[in-house]
Amino acid sequence: MTGYKEMRQKILQSTNPKNPNSDNYPQMNEEQNINQLPKDWKWVKLGEYVEPVKGKKPKRVSTVKTQECPVPYINIKAFEKNIIDEYTDGVGCTMCEDGDFLMVWDGSRSGFVGKAIKGALGSTLVKLNFPDIENNYAYYFLQSKFLDINTRAKGVGIPHVDPAILWNYDLLIPPKPTQQAIVSKIEELFSELDKGIEQLKTAQQQLKTYRQAVLKWAFEGKLTNENVKDGELPEGWKWSTIGDVSKSVEYGSASKSKEQGKIPVLRMGNIQNGRFEWDDLVYTDDDDEINKYLLKKNDVLFNRTNSAELVGKTAIYKGEQPAIFAGYLIRINIIEKLINADYLNYYLNTKAAKQYGNSVRSFGVNQSNINGTKLKTYPLPLPPLEEQNQIVQEIESRLSVTDKMEENITQSLQQAAALRQSILKKAFEGRLI
Repeated sequence: MTGYKEMRQKILQSTNPKNPNSDNYPQMNEEQNINQLPKDWKWVKLGEYVEPVKGKKPKRVSTVKTQECPVPYINIKAFEKNIIDEYTDGVGCTMCEDGDFLMVWDGSRSGFVGKAIKGALGSTLVKLNFPDIENNYAYYFLQSKFLDINTRAKGVGIPHVDPAILWNYDLLIPPKPTQQAIVSKIEELFSELDKGIEQLKTAQQQLKTYRQAVLKWAFEGKLTNENVKDGELPEGWKWSTIGDVSKSVEYGSASKSKEQGKIPVLRMGNIQNGRFEWDDLVYTDDDDEINKYLLKKNDVLFNRTNSAELVGKTAIYKGEQPAIFAGYLIRINIIEKLINADYLNYYLNTKAAKQYGNSVRSFGVNQSNINGTKLKTYPLPLPPLEEQNQIVQEIESRLSVTDKMEENITQSLQQAAALRQSILKKAFEGRLI
């Protein structure tokens, strides 16, 4: 974390137009205008300078390369992932060469730019030619505009680039040696930034590993007992099952929910990191459903149906507001004198519990399922209730620290993304070198 902060400060200093000690003290500042540009610099409107060519859908397309269709068709997949899955004969097509600039014109990625591979240009793409401009200078300029273009896309059904926005951008063109110097500076700063981002993501992964380690130690008894032997339960512990510590397991409401109503219906998508998130809610007005499925504080709910990696997610209801639960969730009606609800919720999020769930789940089309009967067979190590309470406290004291660190990392990653845009902004205002 410290290394990232130092790196970020270094970048900020080297791009600060008011820092006279910077080796790259700028030739212009924000107050200077178009009449004060250095010699041989000029502003142009993008639409008056760039030569755009829209791709076309060929009449003849093949999913395999043949003598009749030998030309790669550069669709979105080929452009973004370098995966060619269509070929054409090239008749009537717009051709592109390796390294040409392309922009996604239609769809959710409209405004995204990259470099072409040789082939016939797809109908959702546009080739952009920047005469007499350093290739990467133009490339980074277009990158700097992606968010603006994408968030202001035009169209009700399929969004597309709004030409009125794109062609009215001001492009600052310095002499070619200066363009090359700007590109070099961008890439130097991006390299530093990427190193910091890599460090942050490594720390993120280490925190996930630590979180699982804390849960493992907790349910081996190592947070509350000394000298616990591997593979053995501490004294006073025993193996039990969810069925042994619950009165019943109960499926949620199968009734159709609405966008508005008396109280929320919590669904599997609201389960995040062992808790419920209270956004993207649906509601019910059905009093019978409310009476039957109303949640009680410390209810543990289990996601019984989902994709293979998500089935078995759990959350604990803390009484945040009145709510019921949907049919893809199972409520575990625990026997409170036998088990602490938080203890059970944390256990169901351990690697051991996930592995057991994988061994008993059934499979459907793109879905896995663990029914109530199988849920009751989950084995769990069970200490006395007083020790369960202590274990929960030990877990939460440790995980609260990791939660704060993860929050800081997330914030730092967001700052890194903003810093990347700031670097590009300064570069194309003539304030980077």
